[in-house]
Amino acid sequence: MPMDYIRRMRDLREDSDYTQRYVAYYLGISQTMYSRYERGVNELPIRHLLSLCKLYGVSADYFLGLSNKKN
Repeated sequence: MPMDYIRRMRDLREDSDYTQRYVAYYLGISQTMYSRYERGVNELPIRHLLSLCKLYGVSADYFLGLSNKKN
C-alpha cells in the first residue's frame, strides 16, 4: 500500500501540471521536504494528506490507493 499512495501523489501532481515547488508552497513546506514525501523517504503527515486531497479534489481513500473512485 505505501507505494500506491506515493505513486498517486506523484501522478496527481503531474496530471495537474504542478511542480514540486508549487505543491510545497501550497503545503507551507520546503520543496526538499515535499520531494522526500513523494519519494517515500518521509511519511506524509495527515494534515498534508488532507490538504493534498483538497488541492486535487480527491478522497483520502483514492489518494492512499484504497479506492479507484476519485470522489
